Amino acid sequence: MVIEPDLTNQRKTDSGPAPVDIKRRTLIGGALAALLSSSARVTQAADLPHDPFILLLQGLYVPVPPVIAGPNGPNLGLTAVTLDNTYSRTQIFPVFGVSGDPNVAIGNFYVQLTGSLCAYDLPGGAIAMQFVNGAGAAVQRNFGYAAIIPDGKGGYFLKGTFELNILEATGIYSAFAGGHNHMVASTHLLADGSLDEFCFCHVSGKGR
Repeated sequence: MVIEPDLTNQRKTDSGPAPVDIKRRTLIGGALAALLSSSARVTQAADLPHDPFILLLQGLYVPVPPVIAGPNGPNLGLTAVTLDNTYSRTQIFPVFGVSGDPNVAIGNFYVQLTGSLCAYDLPGGAIAMQFVNGAGAAVQRNFGYAAIIPDGKGGYFLKGTFELNILEATGIYSAFAGGHNHMVASTHLLADGSLDEFCFCHVSGKGR
């Protein structure tokens, strides 16, 4: 009886061919690399925002901190928006089409309450926008709100909609450059002049 050599345990000799087990390991390694690469692509695709997606702006507006404002402060990787003391900030919560727990803030919203520019600082990128009617100042002038309702405590509930154009977008939001944002706002103007925001942002890409 002829016994065939065990190729899986064969070791390389001085002049012999490469062992079969090395070839097998190479094939398995290549398959694993392809699988991991495919898994990474699936993960990246899952992180991309849906078109359209919806965000909620919620909470009191506070002035942009000095560490952020000014020519030496970070500007979120945007060229259309330069954060300075004309901006105020509130929090962003995910609603639809973006990753995150809807009860946990995922970023910050910066807006010129006396200007027309704003910016969304989000995981994976940032977005710069401009009010179509040129009215970030609408909040202070009560301009653009369909309803102004006294709260009985010296303040007002300001309800209305606003349209914004997307000037610039980075990272996973880059495809939304040139798109649009439809805001549905219910802003509480408190008696002390502070603003408590509750605003849904319906963000869509160009052509939608």
